Amino acid sequence: MTAPVFVVDRLDDGQGQCVLDGPEGRHAVSVKRLQPGERVVLTDGAGRWAEGEVTAAEGKDRLVVRLDEVTEEPPRSPRITVVQALPKGDRGELAVETMTEVGVDAIVPWAASRCITQWKGERGLKALGKWRATAREAGKQSRRVRFPEVGDAATTKQVAALLAAADFAAVLHESGEERLATAQLPDRGEIVLVVGPEGGVCPEELALFAEAGAKPYVLGPTVLRTSTAGTAAAALLLGRTGRWS
Repeated sequence: MTAPVFVVDRLDDGQGQCVLDGPEGRHAVSVKRLQPGERVVLTDGAGRWAEGEVTAAEGKDRLVVRLDEVTEEPPRSPRITVVQALPKGDRGELAVETMTEVGVDAIVPWAASRCITQWKGERGLKALGKWRATAREAGKQSRRVRFPEVGDAATTKQVAALLAAADFAAVLHESGEERLATAQLPDRGEIVLVVGPEGGVCPEELALFAEAGAKPYVLGPTVLRTSTAGTAAAALLLGRTGRWS
């Protein structure tokens, strides 16, 4: 899929034509400068998409597209969820951006005990909004039609419940005696991977996650920052499960 991707609220079978306006239309007309005859992909970000041909570019923010057949992309399996501890500064958005680009299905922000950053009140809602906006923009840039879900910030107990329900659960941690590259993975179901904060996952959290069935694994011989570890691990899992085949 090489045509640029734009997001619409919904796509209906037999729709035939779609008008792209608002911020998406402005980006298509004024930034991308699309012209009649060019191809685009429209998606709802939840798996429904259609390719189409631009028939008109009107004003500064209105693109008219004649659509081909609407297609539904099914969820991929195994589904990969990354529990991402809250990094400092804008490293959270970097982690979301790159994990979206490689193909992660869901991202769960985690308020680990050793996180310097804590999401509270309006500040937390604003930070979560940035993560979700980043996932949307990175989904478009990477030509995805099913964007990753970015959940609400989870507590350690909520993460443990998520791990307990997974078909394969892992925590990236230096105490692991096995490499993630050699772990036995399911070919379907749910994989949940925990990425700790810069200060590491504390012993109490490791113990709770172990009770939930999550073993610690090491990724490789080097130490990655929390903002890059999830992307590297997800790429490994996507390759090993055949989703990149």
